[in-house]
Amino acid sequence: MRILVFSLDGVFDTGMAVVLDALGMANALSAATGTPSPGEPPPFEVELAGLKTRVTTALGLHVAAKKARAMPAPDWVVMPAISAATPEALVQSLELPAVREAGAQLRRWQEEGARIAAACIGTFLLAESGLLDGREATTTWWLSPLFRRRYPQVHLDEDRMLVPSGPFVTAGAGMGHLDLVLWLIRQASPALATLVARYMLVDGRVSQAPYIIPDHLAHSDPLIERFERWTRANLATGFSLQKAAEALATTPRTLQRRAEAVLGKSPLAYFQDRRVERARHLIETSSMDIEAIAAEVGYADGATLRTLLRRRLGRGVRELRAG
Repeated sequence: MRILVFSLDGVFDTGMAVVLDALGMANALSAATGTPSPGEPPPFEVELAGLKTRVTTALGLHVAAKKARAMPAPDWVVMPAISAATPEALVQSLELPAVREAGAQLRRWQEEGARIAAACIGTFLLAESGLLDGREATTTWWLSPLFRRRYPQVHLDEDRMLVPSGPFVTAGAGMGHLDLVLWLIRQASPALATLVARYMLVDGRVSQAPYIIPDHLAHSDPLIERFERWTRANLATGFSLQKAAEALATTPRTLQRRAEAVLGKSPLAYFQDRRVERARHLIETSSMDIEAIAAEVGYADGATLRTLLRRRLGRGVRELRAG
């Protein structure tokens, strides 16, 4: 499998390095799994591509690269993140000519048959090319409101850690680069991917949801920030869209529309997620029994809460097996 790691100036050092290191480890360990057969070359031919012959990373390191426009389409292109500390800084970066040039290059490779993978802010670079329009994708959770506003044609689900969609696959924040490269290794050999994960001490992660800080997302919109506070104050009493809207001095329609735009889900779905989040926190940190926890978050009994938690866990396991 031929893989190009396509990096722009300002690339997130850890993201680029973990992709290269994991693929290098996979090649080194491949003989232990019988992939490839004795005498055959290692399973991954990996090259670093850039717009120039030298990539300058976010930390100022200079790394030799091959010019992307001179390279034929590989089996896979991996687009690591560029480093951006804030949404404002990212928007400025996305307006640079280099991003437009990279998008044109990605489109050319894809037309020639390459499949494309991106993680974290690399998903913005892929979406900027237009290739994700009409596709499912994930991105770094803390930038999901910006992603949703900038790319309304992409079907975003920031709760998921990894989303394959046709010839594309996207992964979540920061260390999602590692989840992404393990997924690529798994396409060649599930046994090799498992071995690399063990050597690198990587636990299976099927969702970004446990890492998401809900009030961080909510703070990107004043109305949703107030709705987040109302939600936490009313977990035990239950959800009413009308009551929530009245408490926030808005209309149900406006609240519904803003929640969908900022959070990517309805006010009811957000409320239910916070109930589950609170229940899991109490299970992990308190001595309360399941019945008391159920009452604390507004469920009729512990059995209902157990069923909901089991359903959420089951979804994650199915996604992991599908990957």
